[in-house]
Amino acid sequence: MQVGAKVPAVTFKTRVRDEAVGGPNPFRWQDMTSDDYFKGKRVVLFSLPGAFTPTCSTYQLPGFEENFAKFQELGVDSIYCMSVNDSFVMNKWAEAQGVKNVDVIPDGSGEFTRKVGMLVRKDNLGFGLRSWRYAAIVTDGVVEAWFEEPGLEDNHGEDPYGKSSPESVLKYLEAANVETAA
Repeated sequence: MQVGAKVPAVTFKTRVRDEAVGGPNPFRWQDMTSDDYFKGKRVVLFSLPGAFTPTCSTYQLPGFEENFAKFQELGVDSIYCMSVNDSFVMNKWAEAQGVKNVDVIPDGSGEFTRKVGMLVRKDNLGFGLRSWRYAAIVTDGVVEAWFEEPGLEDNHGEDPYGKSSPESVLKYLEAANVETAA
């Protein structure tokens, strides 16, 4: 993905809570599109190799969650966490993490991830196809800024983390805010 590119048009298969369903698991399927998530908003999207994985659960998701108010102050409407996991896994992970401010997007088949060029093999870890770690600021469906971890390749021996961290994205937004104010 490059700055100025439009995010791909994808339909995501999500599960949403609906008390009308009843029972112990009151969720129903709901299709959500790229437009539903990105149109008419300025958002942060970050993607990671997998729900429940160490770096994602210890640093990346909690960092975006804890800094939500700062992101809002800098003009961000929503923060989305995407992973090549299904909606059941993403919802349980969000619940386990106590997430209130970050919305999870399940890219179960990896379609969005493939279309932005971030789908990699992680067979060396038994994961199969997953997302390379990245973050983006997307304004009305167009990439404003892109933060990609170095070393993009299949079966990478490490899991680089830093460029896509909440701190890096905040630093960009703070600098952009200073430029706009000047």
